[in-house]
Amino acid sequence: MTVRTPESVAFHYELAGLGSRFLAVTIDVIIQGAVGFALFFTAALLIPAVADVPKALHVNSAQFASFFAALAIIVFFLLFFVYFIIFEAVWNGQTPGKRLLGIRVVRDGGYPIDVGSSVLRNLIRVVEAALGYVPSAISVLLSSENKRLGDYAAGTIVVRDRAFEVTSPQTWLHGDGIPDAPPLEPTSPLTAQEWELVDRYVERRSTLPPSVAALTATRIAAMLRPKLDAQSASLSDDAVLMRLFASRR
Repeated sequence: MTVRTPESVAFHYELAGLGSRFLAVTIDVIIQGAVGFALFFTAALLIPAVADVPKALHVNSAQFASFFAALAIIVFFLLFFVYFIIFEAVWNGQTPGKRLLGIRVVRDGGYPIDVGSSVLRNLIRVVEAALGYVPSAISVLLSSENKRLGDYAAGTIVVRDRAFEVTSPQTWLHGDGIPDAPPLEPTSPLTAQEWELVDRYVERRSTLPPSVAALTATRIAAMLRPKLDAQSASLSDDAVLMRLFASRR
């Protein structure tokens, strides 16, 4: 799957298949089950110790039991629902199962998942889990983007984390290549969005294919050159952006 950013830079994602997604959710369910069993075992050990609490509080035993039943339902909900939301928010779209399988959830367009999308897709998960994930499996098999029902509702996809390939080791050995020449100061103030483009280019330049990096530098530099002095005319597009970046260090 190819996603194009507003800067016209294309990122390629490999969609996660049914097998890896099933294994990931299986690992998560095993973890949830282990935690749930530990909580149940702890509660069983505490029951004799709290048996006299209702009398001490002058509370009916049935009401006390109802309170613990309600508490158990809340804990069960948090464990099997909020578990996914918390991990996807903290680990940028990954749960322990997804991390072990090397996959993550992102929004359509390649953007990181937000809390709202995570809540929505996991609300649908409750229904899918109740049906044994059969609708999820059918949806993934029929979808061109391997989406389950929750992904359709939240506008998300599940992709693989690919190992980073260093195409030019010498580039990494010599660092980012920020020039030693004096920083390039703009003659007219750059907007916050323009500075952000410069920063994002410098952050990504070493990870982009050379042709893509050159095209991106050309497009960004073309927008900024009118705000630079005459010396920038003799500099390459990459050098212009790197010197502008150096001016903020």
